[in-house]
Amino acid sequence: CTPMIRLNEIQPGDLVIAEYDGDTWEGVVKELNHEDKEVCVETSVQQFWFKPEHLFPIPLSDEQLQKLGFTAAQNGNGVKYSKDSFRIVVPSKNDFSHLEMWWREDRRELNHPISVHELQNHYYQMTKVELNP
Repeated sequence: CTPMIRLNEIQPGDLVIAEYDGDTWEGVVKELNHEDKEVCVETSVQQFWFKPEHLFPIPLSDEQLQKLGFTAAQNGNGVKYSKDSFRIVVPSKNDFSHLEMWWREDRRELNHPISVHELQNHYYQMTKVELNP
């Protein structure tokens, strides 16, 4: 089972998986209520407030990057993903265990898999623009 997301890792606009009564939906974080430790997530069904223990990360994948507007190109053995001037390189197709990302002079290397909301947060820190589908 994927570990839950901590409240301090989440920003409005982040994509997460929300769980209620055993059903799960992908959704967008709309609002945070730090006082009650709840997160408002908009899913295809409705907007609803969830406790952090009912929110889970979406693993980063080729499919998720394409949903976010990245285009993929073979880069030797690896794959280079581009969105405008933002770049992500992975060592081989569908291997997100190690990735490099850069935008202008800001370059980051990660030696562990990340989830979609973590990429969105890196992207926002680097570009000051939200990364949304």
